[in-house]
Amino acid sequence: MIEIKVKQRIAYPKITKFFTPFFALFFALLFGAGLFKWVGVDPLKAYKIMLSGAFGNFYNFSEVIVRGIPLILSGLSVGLAAKMMLWNIGCEGQIVMGGVGATAIALFASPYLPNYLVIPAMIFSGFIAGALWIFIPAIFKAKWNVSEIISTLMLNYIAIIWMEHLYFGPWRDPEGRGFPGSAIFPDAAWFPRYLGTRIHLGIFIVFIVTILIYILLNFTKLGYEIKVIGESELAARYANIKVTRNIFIVLMISGGIAGLAGVGEVAGVYHRLQQGLSSGYGYAGIIVAWLGRLNPWGILSVGIIFAGFMVGGDALQLNLQLPSSLSLVLEGALLFLVLAGEILPKYKISISWKKLSKS
Repeated sequence: MIEIKVKQRIAYPKITKFFTPFFALFFALLFGAGLFKWVGVDPLKAYKIMLSGAFGNFYNFSEVIVRGIPLILSGLSVGLAAKMMLWNIGCEGQIVMGGVGATAIALFASPYLPNYLVIPAMIFSGFIAGALWIFIPAIFKAKWNVSEIISTLMLNYIAIIWMEHLYFGPWRDPEGRGFPGSAIFPDAAWFPRYLGTRIHLGIFIVFIVTILIYILLNFTKLGYEIKVIGESELAARYANIKVTRNIFIVLMISGGIAGLAGVGEVAGVYHRLQQGLSSGYGYAGIIVAWLGRLNPWGILSVGIIFAGFMVGGDALQLNLQLPSSLSLVLEGALLFLVLAGEILPKYKISISWKKLSKS
């Protein structure tokens, strides 16, 4: 009989935290090489196509930025909540509702607003819509300690169905010849684009949110309380920190940040509410947050790398007729290897063979 013992180490080298992401990336690429070999493709050729497809020229890199905007905002949303050991699994729904909130302003309020107020109103509306979509889970968690994992996850599906109802039904473009989707936004509701690419105003929103979260966590009383609660809720209550209030505030901010990702998609990419807004960015943001070690700047960096995986995966599909989902497999392998790198230094694992005694 094989006997496996796991024992926590009293001390372990802290430098492993620095090298873990690099080892994880190396072994993930090694795993990917085996995967490519298995499907009959030269791994070096596949990686070259992915790298070129994502970073080979300025246009390709601009598409990485476009994909990175919702990924980073979703990662920042998850990361902020996770600092308090709260698990916002509902970013997908909050992104959708942010898009719906921005669309409502673009379609129905923009005719009554000065042009210079339309985009600020859309950003504000998207933030509030995302925050309101996590309002019930936040109340349930703060007041009755109901698992936010379940409640936020379930609301994803409700948000997606509600969005589909809108663009299939009352918000469908009357001149769209039966195709699902809202009317095209008026010009005043389009995010400006830059450098002749699809890079849009959302890139500045990403940097502003990243800086604000960094300041919040490191230079404010609320940020200090978030870290204390994340380390030990019992200690926080002993120190008279208002845990219930902070849970509610942090989850609402987290939902609002995810809502901003939806604003960027409808105002900067699609210019309408349509199918495709719910494309997995909310779930991928969970991976981005943890690979970025819940650090705002780490999340920013990892978000770009993950977006490169996505765009590179599209290049694989175009050039080698391989499913772009292979890039998702690599992302999953990277996540598991990083988690392994976090756990293994902290625990000693011993495996031994034990003979069964005869009775």
